[in-house]
Amino acid sequence: MPTDRETFVKRIQENKNIIFKICNAYCSNKDDRDDLAQEIVLNLWKSFPRFTPTYKFSTWMYRIALNVAISFYRKEMRAIRFDAYSEDLIVFSPDSDEKVETEKNLNLLQQFIFELNELDKSIMLLYLDDKSYKEIAEITGISESNVATKINRIKIRLKSKF
Repeated sequence: MPTDRETFVKRIQENKNIIFKICNAYCSNKDDRDDLAQEIVLNLWKSFPRFTPTYKFSTWMYRIALNVAISFYRKEMRAIRFDAYSEDLIVFSPDSDEKVETEKNLNLLQQFIFELNELDKSIMLLYLDDKSYKEIAEITGISESNVATKINRIKIRLKSKF
């Protein structure tokens, strides 16, 4: 019979990409991303005894991780320390012009998402992770129709920036 610790570690390993995505979206420098990841895992561990299987683990994890990231982001902004967008957030090894263009577009998209407010950034991360409007609504605490409206508006803003 696995212990709570073993179960927790297994679940985190299965869903670690959630943490990576959120950290990349909310922090531009590596040290901050590492600090945020550690803070997210700590908060997940503290909350793990209260996890109920009525929710998908990934939904529960997203909700906690996004709340931690938003708090972390606000704390960083209060410190008035802003690090410029770093090109090393997405690393590719391009071997053709098409890959170079794709890399530029992905870097721009990452930069534009990084500039969104906390809620819009959370919604776009979940949307890009193929979450349904219902799941996004559960995680963010807003209605499904509000999710749909926000996604459409964010898409329009992102398209205009491109």
